Amino acid sequence: MAQIEIYTTPLCGFCHAAKRLLTQKDAAFAEIDVSRAPDKRQEMMARANGRHTVPQIFVDGQHVGGCDDLYALERAGKLDPILAA
Repeated sequence: MAQIEIYTTPLCGFCHAAKRLLTQKDAAFAEIDVSRAPDKRQEMMARANGRHTVPQIFVDGQHVGGCDDLYALERAGKLDPILAA
């Protein structure tokens, strides 16, 4: 199964929606809270090509994008193959 990392903040509705979709897919993920960790936010921005909004999602080290990107992959039928890799 794929290794999933998701950078989040506690009060972010998009973060909750992305985590809910991953949970529905039975996909285990590591959550990184950037709200109190400026170093983790900087790490996220470096990995996400400067994107500073949360969530930012990575699958096997590859940047997938944010919540909208995750749901777009799901609608296109491309999320399951990515998660199964």
